[in-house]
Amino acid sequence: MKYYYLVLIFVCFACKNDSKNTKSLSENLKLSKVEVDLQEIKERGKLRAITTYSGTTFFLYRGRTMGFEYELLTRLADYLEVELEVVIARNEDELMEMLLAGEGDLIAYGYTILPSRKEYIEFTNPLYFSNQVLVQRKPDNWRRMKLHQIKNRLITDPIQLIGDTVSVKKNSSYAERMKSLSQEIGGEIVIDTIPGTKTTEEIIKMVVDGKIKYTVVDQNIANINASYYPILDANTQVSFSQQIGWGVRKNSPVLLEAVNTWIDEFKKEVDFHVIFNKYYKNKRKYKARVKSEFYSINDEKISPYDDMIKKYAEEIGWDWRLLASLTFQESKFQAQSESWAGARGLMQIMPETAKELNINPNDPYESVKGGTYYLKQLWEKNDDIQDSIQRIKFTLAAYNCGYAHLKDAQRIAKLKDRDPLVWDDNVELSILDLSQPEYYNLPEMRYGYVRGIEPYNYVKQIFKRYEHYKKFIEE
Repeated sequence: MKYYYLVLIFVCFACKNDSKNTKSLSENLKLSKVEVDLQEIKERGKLRAITTYSGTTFFLYRGRTMGFEYELLTRLADYLEVELEVVIARNEDELMEMLLAGEGDLIAYGYTILPSRKEYIEFTNPLYFSNQVLVQRKPDNWRRMKLHQIKNRLITDPIQLIGDTVSVKKNSSYAERMKSLSQEIGGEIVIDTIPGTKTTEEIIKMVVDGKIKYTVVDQNIANINASYYPILDANTQVSFSQQIGWGVRKNSPVLLEAVNTWIDEFKKEVDFHVIFNKYYKNKRKYKARVKSEFYSINDEKISPYDDMIKKYAEEIGWDWRLLASLTFQESKFQAQSESWAGARGLMQIMPETAKELNINPNDPYESVKGGTYYLKQLWEKNDDIQDSIQRIKFTLAAYNCGYAHLKDAQRIAKLKDRDPLVWDDNVELSILDLSQPEYYNLPEMRYGYVRGIEPYNYVKQIFKRYEHYKKFIEE
């Protein structure tokens, strides 16, 4: 299956300050007239899912695309037999607006199912349940205090919040819960609203740094963050158990039914619980990510080898993020990796090629140097291809399966009235044909069988990852 990513210039009705955008959020949401259901999605061949960039939904870690929502979406797209296009909202406030404006087909985000939201969208069956909890800072000297002394310094009952201030995201379920809580306990809680551009993780960090006193988040998110920041307490519940789900437009009933069927089936599988635990329960892996300089929430680094990849990408005139994507595809940035066929190093160079290039493939520097030199040779051999993107794709395919097999695929393209100078939907299909004896045994074919699905997927996966890298990593 193919996954594509798209960075959009988003329409933000409520956030603009000019005179043309003075309508309320509810008025703007009612403007939607978009009608797209599962049939149209199937015809398009893509499911457009809207989510946010955060440490649990969608992010980059050591060159790999990760996130609870992302991993579930890949499986949903497989189930629906369509490609996946992830559309990034700048913040939670934009999710419903983007959905109803037609920017996507589905909100894939840990949305609390609320009556106020049901007015505008339909929710899926719940993916999981969660309580909202108060996130607060323990005393500075908490390690030298006894447990009861710490508890005496903390809010342990929501009624203690009367007259105090809680900072929460504007237009969030947390803000709505604080309003309801004020009524329930019969006293005012001052609600300090934080712009939706702040991520939940950033707001929690504000509590850690003492910039705000309290915030409220879902318990699973609070617990995983508290495991990294021991000074945080997240034990005081401020809500009953709440349903967390995704959302679709009200005029997409067939899509809703299909997603609900998938959710009900997938939640019974071990895979769902493995994914949930990976992002919300596994504290050790969470700590490793947060500490890493190759975690896109922290820094714009892809790998320990970024500097040398940049150096040699410049020498061959490629975007370094594209070369980084190729390197990840080959070795996942493991310098000592070796394939079943004997290819070694970051760029997985075969022994014969390494000998010709006079390099040690196990040395990261020499591997990148030799790999890019070999790419340059393949690039120059494809000088009859004028379009630069198509030429890169031919070069990548040749790097994977060999230039000779690529030429055979071009010969098949001519036989089948395809364009031999265009990879997409032309030569990429012909290279698949080289797996079939009726084609690789033709007298015109000089180099025989090749497992065509490998270069076919190889090119797509590198470009898919490259598009993702471009979103989160500056050039």
